[in-house]
Amino acid sequence: MHFDRFIALGDSMTEGMSDEVVDGNYRGWADRVADVLATENPNFTYANLAIRGKLLRQVVEEQIPKALNFIEGKQTLVSFHAGANDVLRPNYKPEISLAQYESGVKRLTDAGATVIVFTVVDKVDGKGKTADLWHQRFSAFNENVRRVASKYPVILFEAREAEFLNDRRFLAFDRLHMNAEGHRRLAQAVLAGLEKSHDSNWREPLPPAKRKNKVLSTATTFAWMITFVLPWIWRRVRGKSSGDGRSGKYERPIRWPNSP
Repeated sequence: MHFDRFIALGDSMTEGMSDEVVDGNYRGWADRVADVLATENPNFTYANLAIRGKLLRQVVEEQIPKALNFIEGKQTLVSFHAGANDVLRPNYKPEISLAQYESGVKRLTDAGATVIVFTVVDKVDGKGKTADLWHQRFSAFNENVRRVASKYPVILFEAREAEFLNDRRFLAFDRLHMNAEGHRRLAQAVLAGLEKSHDSNWREPLPPAKRKNKVLSTATTFAWMITFVLPWIWRRVRGKSSGDGRSGKYERPIRWPNSP
């Protein structure tokens, strides 16, 4: 199927953090997918409403109503990925998130769009209580996604088919968002699932990592805590989000590529 439009919904992952910056915005996997879809249709348009830091409820209540105005049947592709920020909160309740997630998927599929959803990598490159908690919570998140995906006509992209992505070398310095290569690989996975032109080597793992110097590793972890962890905690204490005051990169469908 050739798509006339692609609408990307979600949080920082779909906004594109921390890919390369193009014209003042992170590029991201969704822009990369749009680049390929646009080659099949000279009238192709693209919207990206995703905003960093947004919770599942915010994506469902704020972004989906906007997206519904631009859906024109199966030729409109919509990506919906939200909930990871909820999982990171201490008061996360999966049963509440499940209902919110299903509500979002139902509204998009009822509108007639071709909808894609994602599970996430639920393992991290490390050991200890934090790694165990991450695995436990994100495994539960993934099961909720699979449960909803089995009930609605969506395309599910399974992270367990690309578990090599838990290699920290696909992450930016913040250890949370994908770097440019991570976004490139995810874009290729999506394009492969849509049966579009893609790099068939996207599943190839990186070569074995070199052993890190302990002093350098400790210094890097300290810098990471100062640069990312403490500001994140401070925002939580104040009830703030990194997405406060921001809008989506492309709030309305635009002709793509977005050439001046």
